[in-house]
Amino acid sequence: MSVHCLASLNDLAPACWDALLTQPQPFLRHAFLSALEDSGSVGGRSGWQAAHQVLLDGQGQPLAALPAYLKSHSYGEYVFDHGWADACRRAGIDYYPKLLGAIPFSPVTGQRLLGDPLAAGQLLDELTVSLERQGLSSLHINFTDEAADALLRGRDGWLERLGCQYHWRNRGYRDFQDFLDSLSSRKRKQLRKEREQVAGQGIDFDWRAGHQLSEVEWDFVYLCYANTYRVRGQAPYLTRAFFSLLAERMPEAIRVVLARQGAQPVAMAFSLLGGDSLYGRYWGCLAEFDRLHFETCFYQGMDYAIAQGLQRFDAGAQGEHKLIRGFEPVITRSWHYLCHPGLRAAVADFLEQERAGVQGYAEEARSLLPYRQG
Repeated sequence: MSVHCLASLNDLAPACWDALLTQPQPFLRHAFLSALEDSGSVGGRSGWQAAHQVLLDGQGQPLAALPAYLKSHSYGEYVFDHGWADACRRAGIDYYPKLLGAIPFSPVTGQRLLGDPLAAGQLLDELTVSLERQGLSSLHINFTDEAADALLRGRDGWLERLGCQYHWRNRGYRDFQDFLDSLSSRKRKQLRKEREQVAGQGIDFDWRAGHQLSEVEWDFVYLCYANTYRVRGQAPYLTRAFFSLLAERMPEAIRVVLARQGAQPVAMAFSLLGGDSLYGRYWGCLAEFDRLHFETCFYQGMDYAIAQGLQRFDAGAQGEHKLIRGFEPVITRSWHYLCHPGLRAAVADFLEQERAGVQGYAEEARSLLPYRQG
């Protein structure tokens, strides 16, 4: 058995990669990851260079894998280690390049160590031994699932980091009103009023699967997506070509809700389906309307999840405003292997303090949920 680094996922047949997946999560599929590469969203001068790590058997068949990238910065990761990089710079330590096991621009918990657990453990050990030889400062694995956590926990040198997101759970609601009835009176009135405000502005919504959107509508989707970055003076992470490739390669997983005022499209939210979950990813608008963001990004997704019998709606990272709308705090995990012993010790101290803060915050956040007691 030997470890190979793939500079492109296209070096491995889609069926071979997808056979390693044990969860129906769209972000890990060959179609999604290769679309990032083929569209130029990663690679080139993006600071994300594909370096997928694969353990092959004697016949060249993959036994385990880690979707991974060589990083020359820390943007687009949603696990923030800029402070660690700054400390290294001040100490004369090279923090970049680093190796990152993650899905680019997608803070979604899921399978990271793919394939047989024993083989995945061997892959991990091989990678940590070879980091310094490759001129890498560290290996980071973000938004891990329980299987990866079990492999990483207790392994020498690995540091666990906690984070917090907000997910909505469908408790068998018959419809949106049934969900509202589970809330306190004050919050129920607030959410109902917000939906009425959007409807009162003459805005309607239309859900589409990937194959149901025209190129003109995809242009609109991308314009909205890019606008969320440009209003902050930033360049969008994803290219227009990425959306076309995704629509071509995995249209059944795509869900887009279009918001229109009359015949004029004004906003959109882009989501992916996987198993019993809906993953809200990107949103944007070309005109400002009261409460449109909440309706497009939250309430429409809840409605859709209820109608389709989905169990979970992950509407994206961050956003404490999700709490009062029924999104519950969920602990996320990432793991970090730092070669420099002084850096490792300093980060370990920091993470121990941060852990208590994250756990305390999640507990406090749960007390702010709008659900009726009893």
